[in-house]
Amino acid sequence: MAEEETELSEEQKKEIAKWFLLNAPAGEIQYVAKDLKTVLNDDDVYNEAASEAFPVYNKSHMICLEMPGRFGEVLVTSYGELQDNEYLDPKTAQVAIVDHVKQVCTEVRPATDEELPSPYIEEYRCALEAEMLKYVGEAYPKGFCSVYCINGKDVEGSGSDFELVVVISAARLSPQNFCNGSWRSIWNIECKDDIQLLELKGKLQVGAHYFEEGNVQLDAKHECRDSTIFQSPDDSAIAIANIIRQHETEYLASLEETNACMCDAGSSEETTSYSDLISLAKHFAIQPDKRDNKRTRDREMTNSTRSPITGLFVFIMQF
Repeated sequence: MAEEETELSEEQKKEIAKWFLLNAPAGEIQYVAKDLKTVLNDDDVYNEAASEAFPVYNKSHMICLEMPGRFGEVLVTSYGELQDNEYLDPKTAQVAIVDHVKQVCTEVRPATDEELPSPYIEEYRCALEAEMLKYVGEAYPKGFCSVYCINGKDVEGSGSDFELVVVISAARLSPQNFCNGSWRSIWNIECKDDIQLLELKGKLQVGAHYFEEGNVQLDAKHECRDSTIFQSPDDSAIAIANIIRQHETEYLASLEETNACMCDAGSSEETTSYSDLISLAKHFAIQPDKRDNKRTRDREMTNSTRSPITGLFVFIMQF
């Protein structure tokens, strides 16, 4: 005799919904959320899951939101988080109030003196930000970056250590063409004044998702370290930017080399799919799109833009 099926509790449904939301590819969480709301058919469970998952997703994907009042854009990251739904934009010294579920910035207020670094730290932070903006503008045309002080922001002069972090986020989203891509990199820079040393730790992540007539994803991660001499703000900024440029360029080259090796090894469907994703990550998600594919650009949004994982969720919810 077959065992009776046990209906999932509301807590179990919420946790499953959160898993799907948190694992949505870059730029696709709203499609997943729309489908989940339909499948769950329970606003209370959905709202609870969304309120818990969206802030985590937005910060992990380091999404960029436009601030009202022509202040520019703000990156939603844990490094700029001041309190619930408030995020510092160091470039403009503004604080953005964010609606995580709608993924919009609803208000802006000036940052207080307590929320900003000291003039000494700001000189280093601002010099590094200027160099990084130049680099990101060249390397990631769809990219954004911010530089935060995460340790020692109140240091008033030389003789004390502090830590900066550079955050780079770039996304190229085209769901109507069934493909999305993203680049995320985080660089922690420990400024050790006593030994005149800058230590860098980088975490790079590139993702690509192609879901026309299938569902194939690339999620590649890489970590690296380097160091340089602690100098004046301008000289330190130039040295740090050069190191970041070198490591990120080398990582992209290694992805292309992996792609070439796999292509040489055979022509299976798996190899072809991986090759396509590498190309997407390199040329679509990161570099400017130099191709004009009229066939795909003329497509209208269809049912295929529904999240490709919806069917799996429906399957799980049946048990």
